[in-house]
Amino acid sequence: MRADARRNRARIVGAAIEAFTEQGPTASMEEIARAAGVGIGTLYRHFPDRRALMEEIAADTVRRLLEAAREFAARPVSRWQVLLLIVEHSVGLPLALLKSWSPAEDERSEVCGLISALNALYAEIAEGAQREGALRTDIAPQEVVELLSVVMCRPGARPDDTLATVILDGLRADPGRGRLPAADAAG
Repeated sequence: MRADARRNRARIVGAAIEAFTEQGPTASMEEIARAAGVGIGTLYRHFPDRRALMEEIAADTVRRLLEAAREFAARPVSRWQVLLLIVEHSVGLPLALLKSWSPAEDERSEVCGLISALNALYAEIAEGAQREGALRTDIAPQEVVELLSVVMCRPGARPDDTLATVILDGLRADPGRGRLPAADAAG
């Protein structure tokens, strides 16, 4: 892909994230093109329909989160700390937007595969935190993944807001310990 085409594509995706975040997944494709500074034809050359654009945003977001989670998991820190790093990193990603959109029904889609890989990694990290004694053992790792989704995938999510603090404290084997640094400073 030519450099100018890559720039146009990146501008379209950035404008779409902003529009979808503000207006929901039904934001006008014309408004997205205008905000990106490209013509509607250029938008449709890159993304033939709204689903293709949303799929690109979803795949890129989940791919970046999976890459970061793998990097955090490779660090020589407790698995609980890895979970906290993932929650902290997720702020700024358009995860709430992805919750409002459902990927293609085709389970072979890239997004479905990436989400499966991400959830499997989260479950593995949760199991490690349980073995370390930092995470409650009466909650299945897959349920921990679902709770982390609640913490990270909502509008305005912050790693130190009340909901995140309550859920993370509730997951701890010893509640109140191991909060994110921002939560400790605010409290």
